[in-house]
Amino acid sequence: MNNQTAQLLKAHFDIAFTAPQGIQKLRELILTLAMQGKLVPQDPNDPPARELLKEIENYALSLLKTRKVSYREISPNSEILAMQYPIPPKWDWMPFKDVVFFQEGPGIRNWQFTTSGIKLLNVSNILVNNTLDISNSDKYVSNLEFETKYKHFEIENGDLLFAGSGASWGKTAWYKDTGQRVMLNTSTMRLRFFHDKFAPRYLYYFVKSKCFKQQLEIQLVGLQPNFGSTHFCRLYIPLPPLPEQHRIVAKIDQLMALCDELEKLKKEQEAKRLSVHASAIKGLLEQNDNSAWDFIKNHFSELYSVKENIAELRKAILQLAVMGKLVPQDPNDPPARELLKDIEAEKQNLIQSGKIKKPKPLPPIKQEEIPYELPKGWEWVRLGEIGIINPRNDLDDSSITGFVPMPLIPSGYSEKHSFEERIWGEIKKSYTHFANGDIGMAKITPCFENAKSCVFANLPNGIGAGTTELHIFRNSFNAVFPRYLLYYLKNPQYIMDAIQNMTGSAGQKRVPTPYFIERPFPLPPLPEQHRIVAKIDQLMALCGELEQTIESARNKQEDCLKSIMAQV
Repeated sequence: MNNQTAQLLKAHFDIAFTAPQGIQKLRELILTLAMQGKLVPQDPNDPPARELLKEIENYALSLLKTRKVSYREISPNSEILAMQYPIPPKWDWMPFKDVVFFQEGPGIRNWQFTTSGIKLLNVSNILVNNTLDISNSDKYVSNLEFETKYKHFEIENGDLLFAGSGASWGKTAWYKDTGQRVMLNTSTMRLRFFHDKFAPRYLYYFVKSKCFKQQLEIQLVGLQPNFGSTHFCRLYIPLPPLPEQHRIVAKIDQLMALCDELEKLKKEQEAKRLSVHASAIKGLLEQNDNSAWDFIKNHFSELYSVKENIAELRKAILQLAVMGKLVPQDPNDPPARELLKDIEAEKQNLIQSGKIKKPKPLPPIKQEEIPYELPKGWEWVRLGEIGIINPRNDLDDSSITGFVPMPLIPSGYSEKHSFEERIWGEIKKSYTHFANGDIGMAKITPCFENAKSCVFANLPNGIGAGTTELHIFRNSFNAVFPRYLLYYLKNPQYIMDAIQNMTGSAGQKRVPTPYFIERPFPLPPLPEQHRIVAKIDQLMALCGELEQTIESARNKQEDCLKSIMAQV
């Protein structure tokens, strides 16, 4: 390994631990350097690679004859030839078929399958971790059919198995004799050097390298990979002298073991960070002192260097908000019970004036319905007590209004909706009604789980209609700051609880109207609602900045990785 290569690896090792996909890129770099002859020094005493061809010629002919394999004569692919890069003097770019035996499985049809006999290898048996699991294969051919037609497809100890099609293509695994006879099947291949004197793991690492994959990918026709012997006949392998093959394999094994250690350490560190953060968030939600907040502040930069923790922080912010733990209470705020008195008085006035019908009484909140204790001045209420649920609008049919189908309602923590202008007469029937200031919440899966909800605003003439898959809350009595209720509905804890109460069949489950109306809702004093929303906005903006910082750092790390890889 020369100084330049050593510096490349050192630079990559230095950032692999923190960069996204850094360790995977490091593995790719190691294999790329190996296939270029840059990973270990050359020895002038090594015999040239081409001399190996003389030693394997008889073995190659014998193996091809035994396996009834003949390789097609195919014109060289100019694009593949153009991909060949400079290699050390004693190396050689050799046609793959001159040094490697490969055989693809026959097309066994469904009617040939039996329940016992010789087991068939499927691409699903070759796992992503480079291991083989044939225990889940339930396809066989009969012993008679195997002996008369397919015996030459039997897999042998030391074969390198390869998945050649679909999303599985490129997966490899060594076959070790388990005492159970297995044969190749459609879209699977077996590979091995023509002579055992070659270093088998050099072949394995070549098949894992970018050099190999790019030569196949350039032959890809259509969107679905399906590679076989014809494609392999066009490949070339950069072959070193035999002693260097062994030195390369030993060095790759050593460096891959270091990558494994890095990967293990990184996973342990990430798991610990997530665990510590989860414990701190639990403390925030369950403790009444500032110890959890103090811990988070003291370890802020470490805890929030990953997006997963920021996502959990967002959830905690909303949960703390509705528990009365996000901002301090002000003893000068009029208590929520005063709001309830005003609401009741206003209801009676509207009923007497005929503007609303007398609502059906809602059941009193039972102690077992209360999930946690509220601060002084707050009250547990039902949404149906403090607003109008699913109201109707009254407007001239020719008026321009806003039409809001489900795709125009924001999901997650977003709030801003869009609308299409429509004549009221066209949409007033068969759609859900709403107006500026109303809060809308998707009630159907998966839109509800995705927190599709908003406060309607800027509707033409202040009126709109839209998807029937909404629950609407109209703040007729001004008891709620609309964005406080919106944050309550977007709270993952509320969503998780409501999911347990959804009704309907799979794919068509909905949050029932009674649940929306009757679920206990934590109502703070109105001034505190405004303070809560202001604090949520501030903290959510901070979360957004943290996510942008992480994304920016990742982009810089990726650019650095690309720069390093470009030097190879």
